[in-house]
This record gives sequence, C-alpha cells and structure tokens, in this order.
Amino acid sequence: MWTVGLTKTHGKGPAAVRALDGVTASFERGVFTAVMGPSGSGKSTFLHCLAGLESPDSGEVVVAGRDITRMSEKELTRLRSEAVGFVFQSFHLIPTLTVEENITIGQRLSGRPVDSSWRDELVAFLGLAERVRHRPSELSGGQQQRVAVARALIHRPVVVFADEPTGNLDSRSGQRVLDALRHAVDRNGQSVVMVTHDPVAAARADRVLFLRDGRLAGELVSPDASAVLERLKRLEQS
Repeated sequence: MWTVGLTKTHGKGPAAVRALDGVTASFERGVFTAVMGPSGSGKSTFLHCLAGLESPDSGEVVVAGRDITRMSEKELTRLRSEAVGFVFQSFHLIPTLTVEENITIGQRLSGRPVDSSWRDELVAFLGLAERVRHRPSELSGGQQQRVAVARALIHRPVVVFADEPTGNLDSRSGQRVLDALRHAVDRNGQSVVMVTHDPVAAARADRVLFLRDGRLAGELVSPDASAVLERLKRLEQS
C-alpha cells in the first residue's frame, strides 16, 4: 500500500486548512506502522484517506494494488468488505446484536460464509469466549473494543486501519487490543496502520511516521516509548 502526493484541504477561502500537503508514503505487507503528530498535524485525515473514508483533493492511494481514489462507491464498498478492516476509538457495535453477531455482521451482510474455526480462534485469543452470547451493554469498554478488533480481523483483511483504538481504554485493556493488532502482523502477515497519541502504544509498532502541518516530518524504526516522546516534543516545539 502506498500514497503519492496526497493533498486534502478542509474548508474554503480564508478559513481553509491544508490538512495534507503532498504526502508520499509506503506501507509494506506485514508491518505495523503507527502515525503520530501534534494536534492538527493531519494524522486522522491521512488515515481516513488511506481507508477510503475521505477523498483527497489530489494524489493516489493504492490499496491491494488498486488506486482507491479512482473507485466508485460500489467498488470501495467491495474493497472494504474484502481487503480492509477498521478499528475506531468509538466501538460502533450494534446494541441489539450479540458479540458473535457483531463480529460476523460484515460477512453475513455480504453473503460470504463465516469461517467458524477462525472465528473461534479470534474469540479465544481476545478473551471473549465466555461473552459470545452477550450484548454490548453487558460488556466493559475494553471488551467492546476487543469485539471491534475481532470484527475487523474476521475476514482476514490485507490491511487494518486503527484510529486511536486504545484512546478510551484503561492501560490493561489497551494492551490486549495492541496484542491483537501485533498478532495480526506477526502471525498472519497483515499490515496495520494506527493513529495514536500514546508513545507506549506507538512503541508496539515496527515504525512510527510523524506528521506536522500536513507533511511527513520523519520516521522512527523499531521505536521505544522514550524516543517517540522525545520526537513528539521536538515537533511540538519547532
């Protein structure tokens, strides 16, 4: 997956904000990438353009070998159902469905069969085996986010996008979510792209891309939390 010359402006006239300003980046298969930057750096807009949730003003976004900026909404919907997974800060679970039904809702809606062995493996790994018949209101926040992670992984996507997935969780629950994302990379060779503000979460990634004012502002490979925090401080002060 890669981007070339990605630009995006929010608003018009004097109030216009250049959220992305010619971002070119690549994301190899089987690599966990964290995206960080000061507030207003463009990191969430970048993730949304990568995932096809927002359309850039110009540039290319290539996912699974296809430029998604040239796709119709129908083509984008199909790509998301087959090759892309999403985990957001808000869990977006359907309250009337059970845990199992929430995990498999995408496959059921698309008419594709559910791999019950893989479903059971995911549920067990995420510590949800005793909760499959519960509804979201009966779960803690950490459990709900783990359901959302299972839903994102159930169809074995090529890439998983995560937008502040630990932002609403306590540290223990957050670590379990990060364990699942790390496992998807290490065991299944999937790509994970995660926006986060937390240096500890970013340290679970293979590399960190930094944005500032809509532009790439550096990269750390094999990061540790202290190095990430130091780089963020420098970006905020410059």
